[in-house]
Amino acid sequence: MANLKEIRSRITSVGSTMQITSAMKMVSAAKLKRAQDAIVKMRPYANKLTELLESLSASLDSSDGGVYSTKREISKVLIVPITSNRGLCGGFNAYIIKRVYELINVHYKNKEISILSIGKKSSEHFSKNNFNIIGSHDELFNDLTFENVSSIADDIMKKYREGSFDKVVLVYNQFKNAATQIIMAENFLPIQSESNDTQAVGDYLFEPTKEEIVEELIPKSLKTQMFKAILDSHAAEHGARMTAMHKATDNASELKKELTLTYNKARQAAITGEILEIVGGAEALNG
Repeated sequence: MANLKEIRSRITSVGSTMQITSAMKMVSAAKLKRAQDAIVKMRPYANKLTELLESLSASLDSSDGGVYSTKREISKVLIVPITSNRGLCGGFNAYIIKRVYELINVHYKNKEISILSIGKKSSEHFSKNNFNIIGSHDELFNDLTFENVSSIADDIMKKYREGSFDKVVLVYNQFKNAATQIIMAENFLPIQSESNDTQAVGDYLFEPTKEEIVEELIPKSLKTQMFKAILDSHAAEHGARMTAMHKATDNASELKKELTLTYNKARQAAITGEILEIVGGAEALNG
């Protein structure tokens, strides 16, 4: 059994750790509220814009869909993993990296893969493992605005137009609640309509033409889609960190209780031993 000094030191260390994890939990809870409000407000707008774009695109001939909706033979794929800049958030980043490997080894096997990373954790991992990284945007979360995200989306769209990639996929954690994140591998380019229902388009009069509206809407819709994905990931990160720190605090509390019990038992055993020695010594003197 460890001596009393070692146990006291461990109790102090665990107590300090528990204070840190508890503080981090509260900080993440405060940040989560703001991030959650942002994504909740963004989703209806983004979903309606995507729905309108798909409805308009479905009503046009495929030849009028523009470069962003033209299907190509897939040989070059750009994957955009969205992770956090910091750890201590459970499996938040590991799940994204695992999903990227699944895409590379299963869905896009034998394709030319490039990575555009958002978040230090993905940048560090894929750099260390010698992937073809065409860019990293670790600083984005320092000033997360639509304008900053738009510049990234513009760069991706430009490279897609030039034929640098045949497909672009966003990989991120979608926020569901503080304890649950859904791993998403979302198609970014080319644009794919998920619905063939064009009936809703007949309810509108278009000025200017549908073709001109689609041409204007596509870049805006793509930027909005990327902004929504990053907001989702941002909220999911704080939820994951809050949950991880909550569990860490509970574990530290349990460990502290166990160490305190061990310390009390050891202290009691030491006191009992000292009493026995005193009694034995007194009996020896009396004898």
